[in-house]
Amino acid sequence: MLPRSAVTGIVLAGGQGRRMGGVDKGLVELDGTPLVAHVIARLAPQVATIVVNANRNATRYAAFGYPVVADAHGGFAGPLAGLHAGLSAASTPYVVTAPCDSPFLPADLVARLAAGLVSGNAQLAVARTLDQPHPVFALARRELLAHLGAFLEGGGRKIDAWYSTLAVVEVGFDDEAEAFRNFNTPEELAAGPSAPAPPRGSRS
Repeated sequence: MLPRSAVTGIVLAGGQGRRMGGVDKGLVELDGTPLVAHVIARLAPQVATIVVNANRNATRYAAFGYPVVADAHGGFAGPLAGLHAGLSAASTPYVVTAPCDSPFLPADLVARLAAGLVSGNAQLAVARTLDQPHPVFALARRELLAHLGAFLEGGGRKIDAWYSTLAVVEVGFDDEAEAFRNFNTPEELAAGPSAPAPPRGSRS
């Protein structure tokens, strides 16, 4: 297993939020609290520290108490650009990513991804429920920074295309499938549960 001190959490909040009406999704509220705050509350106990990747509203994100970094590759280049920004800012040997619109993420996300990464001797571990991988929930070695930078510089943007060049292991979370629920539209947010379940103790 990896010690908590070895992992930086990267909250991906750099998207355009098109399906949410173009608003900054991380700042949209669920039960009176921004989605990103729910994500931070569940991720923080599992990691040494957090970096927020955001391309708008940096001051508002900084108010949550963690460094905020923007994509080095402009034009809202997607989650890989956010991972690259987070890897560049991290000082730990590993990083874990989580999107800003998934407020119920597993309290044992890092522990289980770490177990899969270590046992599989992989470069990157990705969460999966049933036959559905969740590539924005991933634990990566920081040494991938240069490799990812070269991929982005070459015009690459698709997560699957980058993953295909790496030793990747998928880690099953079938027992926690609902924890990966995210909110993409105002309608989904309105229909969502009134509050996330309280975080359980981390096993990382």
